[in-house]
Amino acid sequence: MQQLSLRGAIAIGLGAIAGALSRYYLSLWINRWLGVNFPYGTLIVNLSGCIGMGCFWALVSERIVNLAPEVQMLIAVGFLGSYTTFSTYELDTVNLFRNNQIFKAALYWLGSAVGGFLSLWLGIAIARLARM
Repeated sequence: MQQLSLRGAIAIGLGAIAGALSRYYLSLWINRWLGVNFPYGTLIVNLSGCIGMGCFWALVSERIVNLAPEVQMLIAVGFLGSYTTFSTYELDTVNLFRNNQIFKAALYWLGSAVGGFLSLWLGIAIARLARM
């Protein structure tokens, strides 16, 4: 496991600030535009984050662009990671598929979606019990 340098940590932090603010303001704008009867903001942020992660991953992994490791961390881990963790989840799934780990990919993909949904409900139940 590679040790995170101070420069890398700062890069991730700066990217995370920009990603979180982008997610927040874009979601607000989308919700004003399309309404709040459906989570359009979250859907559009997640899908655009996946497009961004796919483009960035291809550009870097196929050596179309050559970026310093700190810049890669700023964009992928910092910005896209805080803009939407969904893009990282999908990239991890794609990488498992590309490595012919089909069962692991399916388990991770489905387990994250269903497990996340159930874990959220569990968190709600725990908080409600604590309130009693």
